[in-house]
Formats: sequence, structure tokens, C-alpha cells
Amino acid sequence: MINGGDGLFALVAFLPIIFYLVLTVFSIYFVIKVIKFMNEKIKLDKEKNEKLDELIKVNQSKKD
Repeated sequence: MINGGDGLFALVAFLPIIFYLVLTVFSIYFVIKVIKFMNEKIKLDKEKNEKLDELIKVNQSKKD
């Protein structure tokens, strides 16, 4: 009966290490996802700005 408690004690002793490991892995995953999202957003914003520039040029040429 006493040996069964040793396993539980070992699990409780490693619980903070497991928690920090999971938290670190989740943080790294989150940062990678945010970086990928921001890179895609920057690319789409550049494309939108180029299209707006073209529209402005066309609109100005029609006025002249």
C-alpha cells in the first residue's frame, strides 16, 4: 500500500515540470502562428495598396 503512494508522489513532483513544458510548447506554437498570420496579412495589404494605386491612377487619368 505504501508503494502505491510513491507513484502518486512522483507524479505530483513532476507536475510543475510537465505544466511548464506544455506552456512553453503552446507559447512557441502560438508565436509561430502569429508570425505566419502577420506575414500573410502584410502580403495581402501590399497587394491591396497596389490595386488602390492603380485605381487612383485610372481615376485621375479619367478626370484629365
